[in-house]
Amino acid sequence: MCMNKDRSLQGRARHRPALYGFTLIELLVFVVVVSVGLAGILVVMNTVVKSSADPLARKQALALAESVLEEVLHKAYADPDGTADGELGHDTWDNVDDYQGQTKAAWKLPASLSAYTVRVLVRDDITTLGILAKQVTVTVASPVESVTLIGYRTNDSGP
Repeated sequence: MCMNKDRSLQGRARHRPALYGFTLIELLVFVVVVSVGLAGILVVMNTVVKSSADPLARKQALALAESVLEEVLHKAYADPDGTADGELGHDTWDNVDDYQGQTKAAWKLPASLSAYTVRVLVRDDITTLGILAKQVTVTVASPVESVTLIGYRTNDSGP
């Protein structure tokens, strides 16, 4: 009798169709996991895009700031002719102090840089590592961000 029972169970299992697919709970868990993963990817992409808003504008602002800072630092520490008279234009500036407070108007910038602002600040008699220097701060602001560079001009005329 036991043998008949086993045969009848085997017969039923053979005729029952196989069930494939997912339950409703499994589908909901899948949707939640995919949604969380997609949200995480979008947050990372948003951060990357925001931090590199306009690399061209940053490079142009940096190049302009470097150019202005280099120009100022190549000038004399103190006024070589001893007077500030007659030094009213960019072409006549001969020392670092002549650039104090100057803005974009002092330089003839191309039209493509018209949205940029330039500001030069000079602080006198800064002691850096025991050496008397002038601190030159150049700030260039683009429509996207601002770049500030600081340099020092020492009195290298000797004793």
